[in-house]
Amino acid sequence: QVQLVESGGGLVQAGGSLSLSCAGSGRSFSSRAMGWFRQAPGKERDFIAAISKSGSNTYYTDSVKGRFTISRDNAKNTVYLQMNSLKIEDTAVYYCAADPSIASIMVRGSPEVWGQGTLVTVSS
Repeated sequence: QVQLVESGGGLVQAGGSLSLSCAGSGRSFSSRAMGWFRQAPGKERDFIAAISKSGSNTYYTDSVKGRFTISRDNAKNTVYLQMNSLKIEDTAVYYCAADPSIASIMVRGSPEVWGQGTLVTVSS
């Protein structure tokens, strides 16, 4: 089973950029669709982006389209989230997730594996 470790969170000013990474362990990384979720204080964990096993297909929630980019490097067992034009409302703990089915990530919000999360704080 894949284990996930996120990195790259931190404090950034509104309008700035930040890049998150999620490193997966195990040999099954390339057989997993990957996704990113976020949870703001006092709110539920929400889906924001997903990428297919090969990386050929990507999906985003409307609030991040055009600002965030998900990508993956299967040779490095890593998925990335490039975040540009950050807004204060992007402040949250960001989690990566893995599942053999991209529907489990995008539709059901119940992937088989979660990372531990990394905090992103956007200041004014």
